[in-house]
Amino acid sequence: MTETEAVADGITATYRETETERLLTFERDGRTAAIAQNVEGYAMLKVRPSADGDELERYYGFDMALDHAAELLDTDPHSLPVPEAARDMGM
Repeated sequence: MTETEAVADGITATYRETETERLLTFERDGRTAAIAQNVEGYAMLKVRPSADGDELERYYGFDMALDHAAELLDTDPHSLPVPEAARDMGM
């Protein structure tokens, strides 16, 4: 399992790979948001309120998924730190 972390502006982002998913989770002031993609990296991105939460929406583009995650965290999408290993998520 690969795992990396990035921190900025009070937001912690953790990227990890499971047997089935690439998972990018964010935490800010007790709020969480997650973006998931299949491990092959070609499917749409799923936005969830947490890593194991129910899917809220699907997006083709990483930018749109980040916008939704930022909304869940009540922050600006440009303030979300993205670990290097997660930068190629999306279609």
